[in-house]
Amino acid sequence: MILGRVVLNHSTHIEGLIPILQKLALNINIKTITPAIISRVRGRSSGLVIRISVKTINGYKAIARKGKTAQEVFISTDLSKNELKKLLDTCSSC
Repeated sequence: MILGRVVLNHSTHIEGLIPILQKLALNINIKTITPAIISRVRGRSSGLVIRISVKTINGYKAIARKGKTAQEVFISTDLSKNELKKLLDTCSSC
């Protein structure tokens, strides 16, 4: 059984994001998870929220938000958007 992996190529990540991504990577349908660009946003979210944004060639782009900070997360998977959303919700609530 091959598990997914979290690619840690940046020195900074949104606080609390990596443990959630590591739980997500334990699913057999997840190939790689790559946290990407961090940016400042106008709105403010109270806790850490991860929402699926757009479909990419080999998976989906998600946006993780906490406070005034947002970070792109690329997830390589064969799951559908709904299946990935359910999996993300499960991993975020643990």
